[in-house]
Amino acid sequence: MDFLVNVLYEDEDILAINKPSGVMVHPALKKNEASTPENKLTISEWFVKKYPNSKDVGEKLGEVERPGIVHRLDKETSGVLLLAKTKRGHEVLKNQFQNREVEKVYHAFLYGNLKEDHGTIKLKIGRSKSDFRKKVISRDGREAVTHFRVLGRGGGTTFVEAKPKTGRTHQIRVHFRALHHPVVGDKLYASTKELILNFSRLALHARSISFLDLKGEKQVVEAPYPKDFREALDTIGLGVVD
Repeated sequence: MDFLVNVLYEDEDILAINKPSGVMVHPALKKNEASTPENKLTISEWFVKKYPNSKDVGEKLGEVERPGIVHRLDKETSGVLLLAKTKRGHEVLKNQFQNREVEKVYHAFLYGNLKEDHGTIKLKIGRSKSDFRKKVISRDGREAVTHFRVLGRGGGTTFVEAKPKTGRTHQIRVHFRALHHPVVGDKLYASTKELILNFSRLALHARSISFLDLKGEKQVVEAPYPKDFREALDTIGLGVVD
């Protein structure tokens, strides 16, 4: 194993980990997608090594097996990720995601000064016709809703909390780009902007997630900030203690 995975929550059926930035959740689905370097494990491969009895839990996406996976985070996004250890756990979590009963909270640094202190972005998201990697705002796209509030400003950035009510690919990244304040370090949606606050990656962190376990009890799991987030927060005077 070539990366450290911190377990944040675990019971007989469900696992929550703090995914490091730079690690893919599962192998690439297509040959033209960014592939996983050889000798670099994905989360799903780590999961099978750690929990071999759970290797048949999950679904196939295209030709790719995804043991344990019930949702995903982009490669450069850090933070809390849920995994299913049993088929029953997979079914229960999958249903909660489909019914929008799982609450996800993300923290991000945006370029520039976002004037609004809070708001809701309701812009449909579809596929880009010019770049298979990108999503775009589209009248013909799928419904996408993101609630946000500003947590602080400084260093030419706005630090925000975002709560997506829908789960579209790249939703937070596309929505804030539409407001002309893309996520810091976003090489896909803000490729012409310089890296700031010493970020070398997408400044997006899945801060917390809440769900119901198989006993029907609500669980809220929070992922501590990684080093780059903590240093950036200190730089703009928002130092925190996890």
